[in-house]
Amino acid sequence: MGYSNGEIVEVKGNKYKRILIDLTKEVLEEDILPILMNSLNDSGYFFNLNGDKLAFLFREIDLGNFKERIEKFKNFKKLYKILTELITKIEAIKSYGIKDGKRVYIDYDGERKVKGRRDKENHRGKFFYALHHKFKKDNNKLPAEFENKIICGDSEKVLKKLPDNCIDLIFTSPPYNFGLEYENHNDAIEWENYFTKLFSIFDECIRVLKYGGRIVINVQPLFSDYIPIHHIISKFFMDKGLIWKGEIIWEKHNYNCKYTAWGSWKSPSNPYLKYSWEFLEIFCKGSLKHEGETNVSDLTSDEFKEWVYAKWDIAPERNMEKWGHPAMFPEELARRVIKLFSFVGDVVLDPFNGVGTTTKVAKELKRRFVGIDISPEYCKKAEIRLSQGLSLFDSDSY
Repeated sequence: MGYSNGEIVEVKGNKYKRILIDLTKEVLEEDILPILMNSLNDSGYFFNLNGDKLAFLFREIDLGNFKERIEKFKNFKKLYKILTELITKIEAIKSYGIKDGKRVYIDYDGERKVKGRRDKENHRGKFFYALHHKFKKDNNKLPAEFENKIICGDSEKVLKKLPDNCIDLIFTSPPYNFGLEYENHNDAIEWENYFTKLFSIFDECIRVLKYGGRIVINVQPLFSDYIPIHHIISKFFMDKGLIWKGEIIWEKHNYNCKYTAWGSWKSPSNPYLKYSWEFLEIFCKGSLKHEGETNVSDLTSDEFKEWVYAKWDIAPERNMEKWGHPAMFPEELARRVIKLFSFVGDVVLDPFNGVGTTTKVAKELKRRFVGIDISPEYCKKAEIRLSQGLSLFDSDSY
């Protein structure tokens, strides 16, 4: 039984990928093929029978859903074998886009063409706000005494011990000043004091970040105070000369938060807007390009295509009570950020490490890491989450 390789054909003015399947006499004599073609056809794909060949034509496909649907034919062994081999052929096609959870095979790389696009970009000027930077291009090694360590102390003071340009990626989620119950931290201080301390730590983060390194900040605005924290943080980094690389929407589907407050009920006088997502703000120091060898990237094709679509559907962390921390982000969020924005062997820093999600995932992904937190209790828990015990430094050492 043979299969074609997914050539592009045109049907009634529309383009499709097509896989042709040579059918055996036994399969052709079964009465199941008409049922197959009627029950498995979809807006993005369909089957067609032409003589002794079964054609599968597709523009886009939710592969998970498609696999579930063919399970209905599991009792028809010969046909089921054909369908499972068809899935293998579909999965072997590596050129596609991702949209709404579906693989898109036709016109997935199409974009609106702008005549003289590069000339117009050069005329407008890219990241004009970051051109005044005076960042040095020479990068340094992270001293061995900091490598793969959980450090307990004030991040501003600890970071002053690190040399310039020694960190590849900073991924963190600072306290949001929402009034949550953190260990060793008052999470409800005046906003001016909050930003003064936060920005003093971020100043050190900028200094220790390598030229071409990235800073990714997970943050949620405090809507009840009308403080757009993500915008204020973005302006800070842009004023410091960093390049705003982009923004990722972390859709948590946390619908429990949607109906707790309404503002002016059924009135336009002051409705309270609801959000089920947070933001990841991404910045680069000096250059959009982070130098590294492609062969030390651990990104798969599917991961890259899915994750550069800047809306990530990831459920919130479910084990916060277990670790005694009120605002953990899930390991999947850290995994995506670390794999998308750093190479294997890079150094990842979290200056608000909490109970150590960033450092745990960084270690699992074969990155070196530094985690800093002011709470001894959280630092101990961060160490527990690591696969190997690491030396715990206390604030008296720094």
